[in-house]
Amino acid sequence: MTADSTPTFHDRAPIELPHRVRLEILFAVLLGIFLSALDQTIVGTALPQIVSDLEGNDVYVWAFTAYLLTATVSGPLYGKLSDIFGRRPLFLIGVSIFLVGSLLCGLSQEMWQFVAFRGIQGLGAGALFPIAIAIIGDIFAPSERGKYQGFFGAVFGLSSLIGPAIGGLITDTVGWHWIFYVNLPIGLVVLYVIWRTLPTRRAEDADRHIDYLGAALLVGALVPILIGFTNAQFGEWTDPDVGGLILAGLAIGAVFVWAESRAHEPIVPLGLFRLRTFTASVIGMFLATMGFFAAIVFLPRWYQVVAGSSATESGYQILPLLGGLIVSAVGAGQIVSRTGRYKALIAVSLVVLALGLFLLTNIRPDTPGPLVWLWMGITGLGVGPVFSVFTLAVQNAVPVRQLGTASSSLTLFQQVGGTVGLAITGTVFASTLLEEVPDQLTAAGVPPQFADAFSSGGDAAAFNDLTSVGDLGASILAQVPEAFRAQVEPLIPAIVEGIHAAFSIATGSTFLVGIITALLAATVVSVLMPAGRMGHQVESGAPSGRLPEPVAE
Repeated sequence: MTADSTPTFHDRAPIELPHRVRLEILFAVLLGIFLSALDQTIVGTALPQIVSDLEGNDVYVWAFTAYLLTATVSGPLYGKLSDIFGRRPLFLIGVSIFLVGSLLCGLSQEMWQFVAFRGIQGLGAGALFPIAIAIIGDIFAPSERGKYQGFFGAVFGLSSLIGPAIGGLITDTVGWHWIFYVNLPIGLVVLYVIWRTLPTRRAEDADRHIDYLGAALLVGALVPILIGFTNAQFGEWTDPDVGGLILAGLAIGAVFVWAESRAHEPIVPLGLFRLRTFTASVIGMFLATMGFFAAIVFLPRWYQVVAGSSATESGYQILPLLGGLIVSAVGAGQIVSRTGRYKALIAVSLVVLALGLFLLTNIRPDTPGPLVWLWMGITGLGVGPVFSVFTLAVQNAVPVRQLGTASSSLTLFQQVGGTVGLAITGTVFASTLLEEVPDQLTAAGVPPQFADAFSSGGDAAAFNDLTSVGDLGASILAQVPEAFRAQVEPLIPAIVEGIHAAFSIATGSTFLVGIITALLAATVVSVLMPAGRMGHQVESGAPSGRLPEPVAE
């Protein structure tokens, strides 16, 4: 008898509360998620001004990397601790750390301070998403969760939509410091509502043992892996700070797996991977986010370089992608709640994601805007259910006492998948761009000798610098020696046309990675995930009969 063939039937919320109280908790949890998601988009808009004021252009990437590292590595630890000590104290701690980090970021006077305080922010943010989705699993019955989990995707879409505008407005009016200070009143509302309404549920047989060795090994493995893949966007895979760090992280990861197999109460219980639904979900999430993150990163860049949009405008140009994501995330949750079935839905949505990415591979400088919007909308419709249905499937499959651990593990695979995907697609983009530039310059009418001279000795970093300015033609001409400018100036329109064509082809090539990973994810789901019903099948090892009562504080 397999783990997936022994169903236990129940449809109760682990913590039974009045409906009004549950909605208050839901509001606070979504507000906390919104706080974290909005912070990322706001900081992205304000970062050029921050870097200029703090004179930190040489380490600007660490403003994001420090946050990503601490948020990613702390997520599984928060999830496990919330299973041991309850959701409320860990969520309150996470929000509090996030707010302290926000205050310190606003007070930063030097770049090294800003980077360090962003790391503190990330340390708090690591608790928000995994514990938030675990809280939804605690206060709603399995058959109800789909109605509300879809709002998580909507929150991320909304933050991506309004974040650039808010960041630009605050930075241009009262100063960038206030993009961090505005977190404080919102966070205090979250703290108050959660403290007042959410009881702490702990299983009666909860083991208070903490796996310190596993925690240390997990951090030791994830940090070099994440830094290595982040560096891969700017260097060669054979560099010690890329491939060397990744290999070191994988070696420590192997030791982590060995230690967890022998731990009394492991940070990541390996037994969860014996549940087919859990395994299919984390692999599917990892693969799907690998491809989707390319669209989020490279489409705005295409709009800036090829279509001439500003940074803020490029964020709004991908509104169809975010709109499709929001609609499908919320709609998928409603469908699962009403039908109780999720396997076919998630498999079909992954195929739709692959279709949308396939259409985006055809993007060119002369592609009509409405057609690109249609392609983005299809992509968004495909990816929306990924962020809601996988979570529902995992919460339906695992024992209630491991809800936080399972939720944080799913979030971990999502974050690592995005980082790995950006590294791989960045490499594909750079190599394709360098390969296409000579051919596209020649096709645009640039004489072969000029095309070869322009592209020879170039590298992806040089082209990134070249295309990071508003007027590409002026930037090109400024780099031409004075003695040759008179000959080159008439060719500038053709050179710009050729670079735009090469840039578009390189952008389209990044979506090939997503097509492959989305189809692989659909295959994993189709083959590995059992056809369970939400609120009806809980896999072996899940508690049966009466659930542990909440521990009131």
